[in-house]
Amino acid sequence: MNAIAPISNGQSQSIVSRFAVPAIRCAGCISKIENGLSGVPGIISSRVNFSTKQVAITHLPELDDDQLRRKIETLGFEAQILADNPLAEEKGSTDKLIRALAVAGFGMMNIMLLSVSVWSGAAGVTRDLFHWLSALIAIPVIAYSGRPFFASAAMALRYGRTNMDVPISIGILLATGLSIYETATGGAHAYFDGAVMLLFFLLAGRVLDGMMRDRAREGIGALLKQTAPGAMIVENDGNTRWVAAKELQPDMRMMVAAGGNLAADGMIETGSSSFDCSLMTGESEPQPKGKGDMVLAGTLNLSSPVIVRVTAIGEDTSVSDIARLMDEAGQRRSFYVRVADRAARYYAPAVHSLALLAFAYWMFAGAGWHQSLLIAVAVLIITCPCALGLAVPAAQVVASGALLRKGVMVKDGSALERLAEVDYALFDKTGTLTLGRPTPVNLDDLSLTQKQVTLALAQASRHPISKGIRSGLLALDIEPAALDDIQEVPGKGMTAHWNGVKVMLGKPEKSEDHLSSQLTVGSENVVLQLQDEIRPDAPEAIARLQAFGLPASIISGDNIRSVSLVSGALDIPAQAGASPQDKVEAITRLTDSGHKVLMVGDGLNDGPALAAAHVSIAPGSASDVGQQAADAVFTSESLLPVALSVKVARRTMQIVHQNFALAIGYNIFAVPLALTGMVTPLIAAIAMSLSSLIVVGNALRLNGAAN
Repeated sequence: MNAIAPISNGQSQSIVSRFAVPAIRCAGCISKIENGLSGVPGIISSRVNFSTKQVAITHLPELDDDQLRRKIETLGFEAQILADNPLAEEKGSTDKLIRALAVAGFGMMNIMLLSVSVWSGAAGVTRDLFHWLSALIAIPVIAYSGRPFFASAAMALRYGRTNMDVPISIGILLATGLSIYETATGGAHAYFDGAVMLLFFLLAGRVLDGMMRDRAREGIGALLKQTAPGAMIVENDGNTRWVAAKELQPDMRMMVAAGGNLAADGMIETGSSSFDCSLMTGESEPQPKGKGDMVLAGTLNLSSPVIVRVTAIGEDTSVSDIARLMDEAGQRRSFYVRVADRAARYYAPAVHSLALLAFAYWMFAGAGWHQSLLIAVAVLIITCPCALGLAVPAAQVVASGALLRKGVMVKDGSALERLAEVDYALFDKTGTLTLGRPTPVNLDDLSLTQKQVTLALAQASRHPISKGIRSGLLALDIEPAALDDIQEVPGKGMTAHWNGVKVMLGKPEKSEDHLSSQLTVGSENVVLQLQDEIRPDAPEAIARLQAFGLPASIISGDNIRSVSLVSGALDIPAQAGASPQDKVEAITRLTDSGHKVLMVGDGLNDGPALAAAHVSIAPGSASDVGQQAADAVFTSESLLPVALSVKVARRTMQIVHQNFALAIGYNIFAVPLALTGMVTPLIAAIAMSLSSLIVVGNALRLNGAAN
């Protein structure tokens, strides 16, 4: 998927190109690709998404996709240009690994039967026959099942580079070559069993890894599939025609029958119905929607036909926003990923050097080339950094997938790490602790002209109060006035000019007792009163956060009366009348006193606070600025996902620490044994493979962390 974006270096435009790179195995691969592309003229930036094994390159138009693909290949990685949907790619790669795993498993079982006979005492001609039979099975199995490793290693070596598959391939080929030599010369030992077993366990680890990523993507994949391929459009003369989704335009009117999915985002113009929004919000309960309500692409109309006026199509829909959030999530690094990154960068050269030194030492010690080569092969196999490379990404991928299935999209891989550290929660009120759907109660106080001006101002803002006012006026069939110079001032409201007169809809000049907004037309002021409901489960969410050791408080720009109502209902302290700067200063004070603050907010005025906090979460109804600034977005009406995210983040960091301990402990224990010649290639294969399987298996425990 390519997208054009402005850049600031004097050029008019930049282009973002994405490539599938299936050979990305670990943090070392990520480092090689990003560092290798960083100095190329015309490339502005490059980010690897480890979850989807994709590379996003921001570059100047002078570079085309073929040139970028060849550049990635010169770094030792085969690359494929992605089509329009980056999250729908990489199908079939796990199936290929499963076929290779099945062949390796079949070969391993048969070879082990022959090996058991040899270990039981078979000698002479019988032993040689069993070795030849093992060779007949092992060689085609290794040739077939080893292709994923050999192809990746060959690609890297072709351009003078190494990757994790190079030492694996060298180890397998050396073990196989030694076994053929032993068999041909009637030797006592052959290592076909070790070579095939190594392949089996390596493939098992990669199949688990692939299944883990598929599971993490299945939520977003299912969501993307729910978007209808097109819609029945109602023309002005009442006739209808079917239009493909890619040909839809804003302001078209879609007829959505009961049982049909939406092809675009829009506002219900006629009718009312229940909608299944579970894929977007994680809530299975149907949501009632009527005239003036927004409905999103991919959601399912359950009960009655409705007419929907299209407001967003294609990449502007909420579904595409989720796809972008997911794409961004895998491109950022946590502290622990950076540590693994740096370690893996030096690991491969160290492994090759260590194996070479082991061979030289044992040759010098008089062990002979055969025994020295066996020890070097064992060192090469046992020191493979698979477990270290998988320790952090595996846990983050599984945890992010588990949260996504509960309606929480984690935008930043490091957010889970920071979320696990927070010890104070700060909430905005309107749209965050409340549903953000305030209902105006005194619209009759406005004249028709004032209603038209109010609607024109309100529909230009995504603030919850503006949305509530807009819905109330649309229900009265009010037509918006024509305004000029419409602007939104954070913390103040909307301003514009109507027939040369300055008009404004925003915070009242005087503090009101209730949630309110003031319309100013020239010198005339009218205050609109609104009512808003607290989000369901908000008291339970606050109680859970407090149980986690996170005291909570409210900081809001609303008046003290409306804030105190929510504060009293939730029994937490509050600060009212806060400007965007006040919110940032409150976070700074808490940070200076040693707290790590979780900010939960939604509005344009919350953007600076969301960016300033240690970590931040925004509801799906938040403004674009709020969603961009937040590290995670929850899409349900309930506030429980906030507490759930903290719980999953803390569990994730426990798993990350366990994985690091497992990976480091394995190497501390296994490497000295291999260097001293106490480990055969077979034992090395089992030990290395088990270490990777344990790390991935440990990460998969996070699948149930969000339940």
